[in-house]
Amino acid sequence: MELTDVKGIGPKSITLLNKLNIYTIEDLLEFYPYRYNVYKPINLENCEENTNVTINATIESTPRLSYIRRNFNRLSFKALTNNLLINVTIFNRAFLYKNLDVGKNIMLVGKYDKKKNTFVASEIKLGSLYETKIEPVYHTIKGLKNNQIGSYINSALEEISNIEDFIPEYLKDKYQFISKEEAIKIIHTPKNIEEVKKAKLRLIYEEFFIFMLKINYLKNKNKEVLGTAKTFDEKKVNTFIKNLPFSLTEDQITAVEDCLNDLKSSKKMNRLLQGDVGSGKTIVATTIMYANALSGYQSALMAPTEILARQHYETIKKLVEPYSIKIELLVGSMKKSKHNKMIERLKSGDIDILIGTHALISKDVTFQNLGLVITDEQHRFGVNQRGNLQNKGHMPDIIYMSATPIPRTYALTIYQDMDTSLIKTKPNGRKEIQTFVKKENELKRVLFHILEEIKKGHQVYVVAPSIEESEERNLHDVHNLKTSFLQAFQNKVEIEVLHGKMKTSEKENIMKRFQQGDVKILIATTVIEVGVDVKNATTIVIFNAEMFGLATLHQLRGRVGRNDLESYCFLISDYDRERLKVLESSNDGFYISEQDFLMRREGDLFGTKQSGDMDFKIANLKKDFKILLQVKEDSSKFLDTNQNLEEKYLNILKSVTSID
Repeated sequence: MELTDVKGIGPKSITLLNKLNIYTIEDLLEFYPYRYNVYKPINLENCEENTNVTINATIESTPRLSYIRRNFNRLSFKALTNNLLINVTIFNRAFLYKNLDVGKNIMLVGKYDKKKNTFVASEIKLGSLYETKIEPVYHTIKGLKNNQIGSYINSALEEISNIEDFIPEYLKDKYQFISKEEAIKIIHTPKNIEEVKKAKLRLIYEEFFIFMLKINYLKNKNKEVLGTAKTFDEKKVNTFIKNLPFSLTEDQITAVEDCLNDLKSSKKMNRLLQGDVGSGKTIVATTIMYANALSGYQSALMAPTEILARQHYETIKKLVEPYSIKIELLVGSMKKSKHNKMIERLKSGDIDILIGTHALISKDVTFQNLGLVITDEQHRFGVNQRGNLQNKGHMPDIIYMSATPIPRTYALTIYQDMDTSLIKTKPNGRKEIQTFVKKENELKRVLFHILEEIKKGHQVYVVAPSIEESEERNLHDVHNLKTSFLQAFQNKVEIEVLHGKMKTSEKENIMKRFQQGDVKILIATTVIEVGVDVKNATTIVIFNAEMFGLATLHQLRGRVGRNDLESYCFLISDYDRERLKVLESSNDGFYISEQDFLMRREGDLFGTKQSGDMDFKIANLKKDFKILLQVKEDSSKFLDTNQNLEEKYLNILKSVTSID
């Protein structure tokens, strides 16, 4: 069954669903609600002060629509509920105005102030409700409403049967799990919250089980694997380090020694190189790739974005070319003729270091003797993708680089089979970034600060949580912010927008102009989160900061302060300010990640959106960590006691690494 077979889904809907990463029926059924609205109508006489309630009412006066400021409007009218006439107000729902006629029955959700006799609504629905109703809430985009997504899913549920189940029978019996088919039906069409809890637990367990099966399989494989002991001239490596345009920090020197010892060992290197934002992991990786080239082997470095891959290429090229090391860049946007020539040179061994994006794992990319694989921001690549690159060499040494400080508790589970090198000290001359949490009504001061920085010849990042207007929340988006900033600076400042849906050539052009200083303010999504290095940028302003995890905010903050200039970060939010103030008090990513863990806030440990296998659809690494620990144990025992795995499990593991 295809998406086009689902009732109501046409070509336009397909395009919109694809934007939500829904391409198949399985994707649609696994597009789980991120929360539920529970509606239970009550009489206002029985409601408690300051609590969210649902009531039935009838509109008694013609609604008035007023605009308080741009992008902020108010609807107000009188309504009758259980013989009580109340004043109703709702904000930013101008689109409801034409449907709210006098005499219509409506359902209101919101808070009632008895003293003022005012009801501030968060939702208004047409019609009345006489029993408790649970409504799933999905992430939406402009043009695709919540009820449309729900309708498509319900249509698909009617047609689907025999959904593949990956939890072994003995574990289903042990934990008394319901079937996967039943869990998926309940998660989308629940009758009560208790049902939802059972369904969620079962689906979370399975998602973690598949993930930990891969991790445990790789761990077992790595134990069996011997690498190739590499020999190289250590004097040449020391000369390379001495001739660098800067001195390595103590942590960098230790990390280099760790990796060089791994290269020399007959044990296959499997090392996590973890360093805070701007700590200098790239130079450590460059030194090891140089040593690997001296030993006669090729290196591959895979970055999550083309911008970052190009940046690595430019940086590393300057450092290694004086030593006759041949380095090339391979990205998806490359012309086919150039791509083909490069592939031939790679096969013949004429390239020592290849840097690129996921284009490196294309079938036609063949190395002569790949001896070292480095993945940058490695959690952004699924286990499958990392395995595909490793399989292009004969037992190559592996380095995973991550600028995301990962709490030790997580690292021991997710990276249990790796050695770890930490780089905590920052290069000399870097100043601490001054961070301030500001309310929306304090934005004028921030704009004055931006103007002063631009007058000094500096540049500014502005981050928004979304690309387009959201129908689910009143969030800033990149396009509206550009309009506002152009107005604020009277079109006298060069401002550009950057986001993940733009063409690669567009992104590169804008980034190049920003790096050259032609663009003064870059308004972007979190596409700038990882690795982008513009030393002249001294200020970053992050709107709706409450939408991001502390670790992500720290990553974003790391786009500035990459020089000896005073740098600033402004977090704009009217919510969750106590949590955000952790960033005011510390620039230590490891401390911040631990605080993020302790606060147990739902969110994204590894950034706003991961790729590959770390992109869980219902599980949450923080919130569900106890389940993950149990699954770690269960999946390990399952592998130990099942030498002849069923085909469905073999198919999962084949995608991780080759199985004979």
